[in-house]
Amino acid sequence: MIANATDIAFAPMLPWWLLGAVGAAALAAAGLAVARRASGGPLRLLLSALLLAALTRPTLVSELREPERDAVVIAVDRSASQRVGGRVRMTDEALDALASRFDFLPRVDALVVETAGDGAGERNRGTALLGALREAWAAVPRRRRAGAILITDGQAHDAAAAPADPGEMGPVHVLLTGEPDHDGDRRLSVEAAPAYGIVGKDVEVELLVEDIGPEGPGRGGALVSISADGRPLKTVGVVLGRAKRVALPVGHAGNTVFEFGVEEGPRELSLANNRAVATVNGVRDRLKVLLVSGRPHLGERVWRNLLKSDPAVDLIHFTILRPPYKQDATPIRELALISFPVRELFEQRLAEFDLVVFDRYARRGVIPQLYLANVADYVRGGGALLDAAGPAFASKVTTLHESALSDVYPAAPTGRILTGPFRPVPTDLGRRHPVTGPLVAGSAEPRWGRWLRQIDVERERGQTLLSGADGRPLLLVDRVGEGRVGLLASDQVWLWARGYQGGGPHAELLRRLAHWLMKEPDLEEDALTAGIMGGRLEVERRKVEADPEPVTALAPDGRTVDVELRPAGAGRWRGAVEADMVGVWQVRSGEKTAIAGAAVDNPLEFEDLRPTAARLAPVAEATGGRVLWLGRDGVPELRAVRPGGRMAGRDWIGVRDNRAYRVTGIERTPLLPGWLVLALAAMLLAWLWRREGQRG
Repeated sequence: MIANATDIAFAPMLPWWLLGAVGAAALAAAGLAVARRASGGPLRLLLSALLLAALTRPTLVSELREPERDAVVIAVDRSASQRVGGRVRMTDEALDALASRFDFLPRVDALVVETAGDGAGERNRGTALLGALREAWAAVPRRRRAGAILITDGQAHDAAAAPADPGEMGPVHVLLTGEPDHDGDRRLSVEAAPAYGIVGKDVEVELLVEDIGPEGPGRGGALVSISADGRPLKTVGVVLGRAKRVALPVGHAGNTVFEFGVEEGPRELSLANNRAVATVNGVRDRLKVLLVSGRPHLGERVWRNLLKSDPAVDLIHFTILRPPYKQDATPIRELALISFPVRELFEQRLAEFDLVVFDRYARRGVIPQLYLANVADYVRGGGALLDAAGPAFASKVTTLHESALSDVYPAAPTGRILTGPFRPVPTDLGRRHPVTGPLVAGSAEPRWGRWLRQIDVERERGQTLLSGADGRPLLLVDRVGEGRVGLLASDQVWLWARGYQGGGPHAELLRRLAHWLMKEPDLEEDALTAGIMGGRLEVERRKVEADPEPVTALAPDGRTVDVELRPAGAGRWRGAVEADMVGVWQVRSGEKTAIAGAAVDNPLEFEDLRPTAARLAPVAEATGGRVLWLGRDGVPELRAVRPGGRMAGRDWIGVRDNRAYRVTGIERTPLLPGWLVLALAAMLLAWLWRREGQRG
């Protein structure tokens, strides 16, 4: 219990300078009377003093104080580096022992805060132990702060941000987990890796393997095994402590996950930092597109502008101005700069193209049947073909369907040409397909402009994404062998480009269609993708024709985790699970598989797993605290010490005894109440009158 404080306060009725002047005059008069030995001099002096004291109004002021409890923050390091070498057990035992020690300090509260590192979601921030301590102190008044106890391995990455004022927290004591002289570790890190690579070419990744221990860096070599997308690739030897550059192939478009693992070292605190992952996004160097226009028309420029605007596309465009059988007086030099290189394009260089587009092409003998057969073989072997059909496609004489390409087309012409305004509408399947689904974005009915002509076709295979006049198939796609085919049964897409009746998403439609044909991974309609985001394995399943099969994830340690999928619209389902292990995660749904690489979520945490006193010792020294090793010194006793005293001893640590309080009230008692002054003054005057009367 803290005693109440008492003091005397004054509230003068007159200014102090005036009271001083009156007091000086009274003192001079009384002194003169005493010097002349006048009768009643001492009584006059006493009466003057009483009146002056009454004018100052002295009051006895008493503060009513209520004691407050001091607070000690126990900051517990729960970061990744604390989960190795039995440190979790040491931390929990120390926390329990401290709780029992505080039972003997009845006026001290222990506030326990924990930090898992990587605060505020910032990757590679490390363990912000002092940051957690400051956040805890923010809710505690400074007068109650009695000190802090840190239970950690010493790997606090914000130790340099210690408070400038040592008295801000009180003494900071550090209890270290782990073994100070026996811990060592081997670690593997990817020092440099490109984010992108060209398909078919190698990328270089820089690896570094180090052995660290109390005796210094290790020497010698080690073997690093490398896998790509979960399949073993090769094994390379590295020199410890020396970076090594390794060439790795990028075999396909999209992400390639490379996993690196180094053999176990002579001393290991954890094998988590013996593995590393690098993800390289494979991109094609340049996409080559061959565009063959059957005759000049308004929609030709739409195709050309679209393909030329894409910096990743090399476009070769030919327009058939005059078939071979047509003879007129127009000079050849006015029809073309070069002759149409049929043999070069459709025999010698056909395999170089990623996409062949026929735009309103009609069979008029320009491309012989032999070369059209080459195009069919090109598609079956992995190529892509798109036919933007015009009126010639409806005629049995000029249609490409009545050629060597008939086996690869998804639909056959009926011979009819449908004229009149109609609005292209996504089919039910088209609303879920990645080519056309994003165009409507969940709207019930698209409001884009109408087209005026459509070639009537009958679907034979493949998928219908858009329907047109009378609900007939308008846009169809199909997979043929290893390749893909698209058929747009209208040459009116240019109306959207011209803004007719408001236009429509012509550029997005044609771009997505062309890139789907060229096997863009992000546009696959039956696909399974996986990635690691924020320590979670996020899975997306795309399937347009049916609900997806169950999804399971195979963790790097071989255990299987079920992933629950939820509909995400437009033929997509998504789910996520915790990715609590470093390495390659394999995800499977039916016959589809996907690979995701989980790197160390907080690389700074695994940079050095050894316990150390070096980071926090300056903080403890500046605040009067002490650094102890739990494995060697055990949990110390606690003592409450007055400010200015020694805060640590051989087997104990101290917390500051602030004796804090708060004022709950104030009591005021007048020392010279009016009635008392009047009574005393009357007594003195009566006494003085009596003495004067006796002398008279």
